[in-house]
Amino acid sequence: MKRSAIRELTFRLIYSLEIQKAENIEEQIEIYLECEEIVENDAKEYIIDAVKGIEEHKEEINNLIRKNLKADWTLERISKVDFSILKLAIYEIKFKNLPYKVAINEALEIAKKYGETSSKNFINGILASIVKEEQQ
Repeated sequence: MKRSAIRELTFRLIYSLEIQKAENIEEQIEIYLECEEIVENDAKEYIIDAVKGIEEHKEEINNLIRKNLKADWTLERISKVDFSILKLAIYEIKFKNLPYKVAINEALEIAKKYGETSSKNFINGILASIVKEEQQ
């Protein structure tokens, strides 16, 4: 399975968890892997690592997003799709050392498929701002 497909599956689980406000993430991961019939070890490992990593670094990720929003925006105002895409991309850039160009491109591809018309520009703006800040 290609990394892009694995990333998309990961996004879908992150989105699902965001909607459900699930308490037991471990259980939700197991259910998801079973329902999606994901059997490849590299896919399982990536999904588990990303979801648990995002949960572990939740406050830092949320603060990065919050800090780069326009003055009158809050996290609650962001669509759940966009928020889920941002969390995954930020986790990959900040904690997995994925080259930011790859992470942003992948995030934008997911946004094209699942987001609204404005999602791509919104996500690109937030991620570019975070990367610029990190590089300084």
